[in-house]
Amino acid sequence: MKQLPQNKYLPINLLAACFNNTSATYKYYWLLSIIQAIESGKTLITKRELFSRMISAAWYTVNYFHVSFGKQDRLQRAVENIKNFENLTIDASKGSILDTLINSENRCTLRELNYFNNQVPHWFLSPWFPGKDKANLYKYSQDFKNTCPYALHNDFIQVNLAWVNYFLENAGLIKDFCYWNLSIFLQAKNPSVPDIPNKIIKPAFRSSLIKQRIHFWDIVITELRGIDCIYTKKHLTVGDYAIEHFIPYNFVSHDLIWNLIPADKSFNSAKSDKLPPMDRYFDSFFSLQKKAIKIIWEKEPRNKFLEDYLTIFSGIDEITSLKSGITKDKFRDRIQPLVTIASNNGFEFLK
Repeated sequence: MKQLPQNKYLPINLLAACFNNTSATYKYYWLLSIIQAIESGKTLITKRELFSRMISAAWYTVNYFHVSFGKQDRLQRAVENIKNFENLTIDASKGSILDTLINSENRCTLRELNYFNNQVPHWFLSPWFPGKDKANLYKYSQDFKNTCPYALHNDFIQVNLAWVNYFLENAGLIKDFCYWNLSIFLQAKNPSVPDIPNKIIKPAFRSSLIKQRIHFWDIVITELRGIDCIYTKKHLTVGDYAIEHFIPYNFVSHDLIWNLIPADKSFNSAKSDKLPPMDRYFDSFFSLQKKAIKIIWEKEPRNKFLEDYLTIFSGIDEITSLKSGITKDKFRDRIQPLVTIASNNGFEFLK
């Protein structure tokens, strides 16, 4: 969504200009928070609620996917700190995070929230009042000069009624505009991190891996009459294993078969989003993948999961040979950088 819906009575160009020359994520999350509050029926909104909404909106991206917001951005640090201050889990629901922050009496949490009062509420209105300082932005906004979208007060904002219907009628499109611009901003900060757009909003549910189990790994395990878990050495049989992401899903954000292997159920739960040390596990991982490809190619050469390997190898012939050290090196060359980048972004290694 590259453009906002137009309205002949409102300066939509100024709303779009809010994201020009952006050095932090604050404005994206600020506008998203205003839209969400208006959708809940409010036109007079406390700043504390909006700052809390900013934290809750960024929560999953920071804590679950470990996406970097950049060194200058305090929102990422606030999310990480508040998680500890309030003893919240990384997968806490947006509603529970918002409720906790709105009602918190923790001074450290309040300090983190209040930091944004000098960063975004008034500067967001700069396109309506170019060159004005904070005091004048507050003053002019309260008369809704230049049809600015809200009036600034010490502890709250009051949404301009001239904008309310526009925000409500176009809420979905405005959110898309924010997320599209936020994705571009975050991709620039994380050039090697895959699938940034799908790491901004917590998905309603994770895709099931039952097809990968039935149509790929069950076939392999049946043919081999069981396999040993590369982590625990426990013998695994059909119906008694978990499908495990070698590189955590939280980082790769996909279910391609080249990153999936059977694992001990109890270990899979304990591993969570930890990274596998390559010197300890890569050889066993590759060996299992190599056997799997050979078996599937011989039994079901048209198996659609073989196509997943085309993101690593140049063609089916290269996939099905897997004999030379060059091919193994290519597999490693695909996985090692992902592990390194994930580690740099805060993912921890298995002990």
